Parts: sequence; structure tokens; C-alpha cells
Amino acid sequence: MAITTNDAVIAEAVWDADGAGLWAKRIILVILGVMALALCAKVKFPLPPSPVPINLGTFAVLTLGAAYGPRLGLATILTYMLVGFLGFDVFTNSSASNNGWAYMIGGTGGYLGGFVLATVALGVFARMGWDRNVGLMAIAMLVGNIVIYALGVAWLYTMVDAGLFDATKFSSVWQQTLAWGFTPFLIGDVIKIIAAAILLPVLWKIIGAART
Repeated sequence: MAITTNDAVIAEAVWDADGAGLWAKRIILVILGVMALALCAKVKFPLPPSPVPINLGTFAVLTLGAAYGPRLGLATILTYMLVGFLGFDVFTNSSASNNGWAYMIGGTGGYLGGFVLATVALGVFARMGWDRNVGLMAIAMLVGNIVIYALGVAWLYTMVDAGLFDATKFSSVWQQTLAWGFTPFLIGDVIKIIAAAILLPVLWKIIGAART
């Protein structure tokens, strides 16, 4: 299948603006994006047999990256990180007593860094037109998840190795790291990849139909 380059992303297709209106649009979209990321980070659904519920945070990050494109997506995810750094309870497991920089350099720190890179990656894929095809969008989402896990698991490994290793329950640092930060999330991530792979192309069809 040929991969075509397309400069438009969904945020540009549904809201055309230029000049001062363009900057107003960008500011509004960043604010809305941060609100969506914070809200989705707190949404959880139980998913037996996995001991970890599905969380919509990763889904929101990757979908926003594809919908916003690399530049606006990066601006939004960095603003989201700044809001969290300032102490607001916007992350999945943050709370009134566990937030800000202390939370961000904890066990989930690598995943947060992965969110930034994955957002840009999905934006680039969207620029290439991958968000208009279910199969290509599934591949893009898979790549985004791999980026998140690569940084997240690597960072978590250093945390476990630095003093969190429990030799009474796990045979190695890697076993504990994967049990804490990888294996329980696989089922939920497969579901989210499928959902996003369908959602973005459907939105493009809706946009196309609205213009005809």
C-alpha cells in the first residue's frame, strides 16, 4: 500500500483559521487538549483477568497527537506536563499528597517522557496520512505504545534496581519490572490500539461527508 503525504491533520481540517485567529485557535486547542488528557488520565475501567484496569490516558495521548499534528501536539503535551509539574492532580496515579516533580520522577517518570515522544511520533504519522487508514493507524498506535513502554520500562527498571526489588516475590529485577510496568497493561493496550485505529479514519470520513 502506498503511503501518501498529507499536510492536514484533523485539528486543521475542522477549524480553519489564519492570522490572529490562528493563534487564538492554537491556544484554545492546547487548553482543551490539556483538559482532555487530565480527564482521561483519571478514567479507569476494570478488565479481568488483568489486575490493572484500562486507563484512557495513553489512548488520549496518542489520539491527541494524531489529531493535533506534531507541533501542536508537542505544545499540548508539554503544557500538560507543566501543569502536572506545578502540582495539579492531572496524572493517572497522582493525588493531593503525591504530585508535582516528586511524582514525575517516580516510577511512572519514564512513561511520562514516553508520552511526549509518542505524541510527536503520532503527529508525524498523521502528517503522512496514516490516520486516514485503519491498518496504518493501528501500526502508528503500536509504534507509539512501543515508544512509551521503551522509556517507561527502562526508567522503572532503574527504580526497581535502585532499591525497590523484592526478592521474596520476584526472581530478578527484570521480572519485577515487567510485572509492575508491562504485562498487566497489554490487554488494555490492544483494545485501545484497535479503538484508535478505527476512530481516526471514521472522523476523517465524517469530515469528508460534512464537506460534500
